[in-house]
Amino acid sequence: MRLINTNTLVIEVFSVEKTPQYAILSHTWDGNNEVSFQEWATCDTNPEVREKSGYLKVVNACSKARDDGLDYLWVDTNCIDKTSSAELSEAINSMFAWYEHAAVCIIYLADVEWEDGLIDKIHGHESLPFRNSRWFTRGWTLQELLAPRKAFFFTKEWIEIGTKSELRFPVSKITGIDVTYLAENRKIWTASTAARMSWASKRHTTRYEDMAYCLLGIFDISMPLIYGEGSKAFLRLQEEIIKASDDQTIFCWTWDSEKIPHQWQSVLAPSPSVFAESSAFVATHRTLESTPYELTNVGMRIKLPVIAAINCLCVMLSVISTEDADPEQKRMMTTYIEDVLYPVVRSPYIA
Repeated sequence: MRLINTNTLVIEVFSVEKTPQYAILSHTWDGNNEVSFQEWATCDTNPEVREKSGYLKVVNACSKARDDGLDYLWVDTNCIDKTSSAELSEAINSMFAWYEHAAVCIIYLADVEWEDGLIDKIHGHESLPFRNSRWFTRGWTLQELLAPRKAFFFTKEWIEIGTKSELRFPVSKITGIDVTYLAENRKIWTASTAARMSWASKRHTTRYEDMAYCLLGIFDISMPLIYGEGSKAFLRLQEEIIKASDDQTIFCWTWDSEKIPHQWQSVLAPSPSVFAESSAFVATHRTLESTPYELTNVGMRIKLPVIAAINCLCVMLSVISTEDADPEQKRMMTTYIEDVLYPVVRSPYIA
């Protein structure tokens, strides 16, 4: 693991067992203004590198780390050699753990300027700059919010706004993440698959595949990165989740004709965006036995109870909604299961 010495600004390399305590930076990238691993090595002799806003951002983050008594800092822009596909893959698969094990996470909001009464406005849900910050819209920053045990928010001027715990209510309202996952050290693994997907439903990444890769740690999944595979990346992620979990809320997504390709026939979702209304679904095994799933060359084979309804057959998932849903608002989707076309009803009641 590469870390920046906050006193000398030199990048040092550590083995896993000898990694010192470190701070970690969470931020949004600013295109060519960021400093790469190769550029950082030349910053002493190249004034153009030191003139980049990304350089000053790292220097200021080092200063905040020193204020916390930490001699090392990790930053994604210059602590990963992105010219090495093997190193990049290892870093992305390890990133959740790196944020989780950091002594402190420094969250830098480059588009939130300090003003009198800012903190009160944030707590009163009245600060548009905070609510609309780009940081809350990016895919990668989701794990950077959830993984750290201790995190501080800073404005553009590097003025502290508050901790993740202190800001849990406004952050929860912005992100849709329950406050208990932000303040009480409640493990995100206790959240259903659908709920975790819903947290990412309104976020975006520059590269299509990264919308899947940025969720690896949130589902405790490791898998190879294949840039260029497009929507297959998110399908692979769901397949890996299914191999490791029997949580059937992974099927609780909403069919939205504006977001789903017309030819889509898979029971798996095309992207996290279709889970936007799925946060209330939780898995339950009180009445339905856990059954294995099998992925085949023509789709998924799963054994589920079937009940007869008016003009159709319905398969029942072992899930329940924690919200009191209006029967008229129950979501319905169509999927192939064992070569028969069934409509699957997302019911808030246990069959």
